[in-house]
Amino acid sequence: MNSNSSNAYKIYETNNITTASPRKLVTMLYGGAIRFCRLAEMAIDEKNIEKKNDYLKRAQDILHELSLSLNFEAGEMAMQLGALYAFMIRELVEANIRMDAGKVKNVRGMLEELLEAWAAIV
Repeated sequence: MNSNSSNAYKIYETNNITTASPRKLVTMLYGGAIRFCRLAEMAIDEKNIEKKNDYLKRAQDILHELSLSLNFEAGEMAMQLGALYAFMIRELVEANIRMDAGKVKNVRGMLEELLEAWAAIV
């Protein structure tokens, strides 16, 4: 991809994010976390410590962002999601330390289920 194409894509992505509805943003965040988990799994298989660390940190950052977006005054569902996000973050931290692709795969599976449920709601 040349420089002009790369810049155009970055502008498109920025506009896509800044104009997205809150519901669409959650969908995008889930998708990003799933993608980073998948990339981390591949990096673990390749024994690429640097990439594994980067991808897992990005997935954790997204889970932190999702946690921050919860409205705990809305009820029990927000509390349960907050606990689930915290669990997934802990699992990813442990996976990072232990080079455990299985833990990453489990978190990815949970995220895929959440994305599917969210898509059904939206």
